[in-house]
Amino acid sequence: MDKLSLFGLIIGIGAIMGGQVLEGGHLASLLQPTALLIVFGGTLGAVLLQSPFVTFKRGMRMATWVFFPPAINHDRLIGDVTYWSQLTRREGLLTLEKFTNQIKDDFTSKGLQLLVDGVAAEHIREVLDAKLTTFEDEMRQGARIWEAAGGYSPTIGILGAVLGLIHVMENLSDPSKLGAGIAVAFVATIYGVGLANLVYLPIANKLKTHITRLVAAREMLIDGMIGIAVGDNPRLIESRLQGYLFKEMQPERKSPRRR
Repeated sequence: MDKLSLFGLIIGIGAIMGGQVLEGGHLASLLQPTALLIVFGGTLGAVLLQSPFVTFKRGMRMATWVFFPPAINHDRLIGDVTYWSQLTRREGLLTLEKFTNQIKDDFTSKGLQLLVDGVAAEHIREVLDAKLTTFEDEMRQGARIWEAAGGYSPTIGILGAVLGLIHVMENLSDPSKLGAGIAVAFVATIYGVGLANLVYLPIANKLKTHITRLVAAREMLIDGMIGIAVGDNPRLIESRLQGYLFKEMQPERKSPRRR
């Protein structure tokens, strides 16, 4: 579990509530079901309107990555590729066929099958690069669901504020109803801006970081498979894959594949 994400969420929300208390306010004044319905429901509707259902569902599933990120074992990946390269130098590419059905990852299995079929290195790269591009695009579309929510939420919050003020103006003759309308007006803005900057946008950026990690791991795999296809020395392949680990710690760097 990613405890840093959990701590960040708790600290962010706690700071706002703590500031409210320190200013002499009451936490109950921040609990406005009407404002929450306007902001959350309006944002959800806008996101659903702009997104295909498949993309929306993928984005919702990916949200679990914030607290339970996808595991990537780079040492195992490098060890597997190095082992496969050693086997092929001793016994030939056909020896990899036994691994194609054992590996659950479709991307890895496809790469091994291409090696077994004797496909040329440049064609292997073309096929795997195409699969990687499709994978990355699908994942980033899922992350953009949360990015879009972060863009719509503040505006919906302002809309909620306007609705609250309209309610106030309609009840100027009844002072007992003014407080509720003003509360909805201001709290809706807090919900809109708060959800965008404390939840939606941070989730989107965290998902982008994990997507970059997954893409980098698959680029390592492609590089290793190309090395096997051209018959590179296993030690050379291992050393080359080790070079990707520094890039893994710098997710903002563009990969060589996209230059």
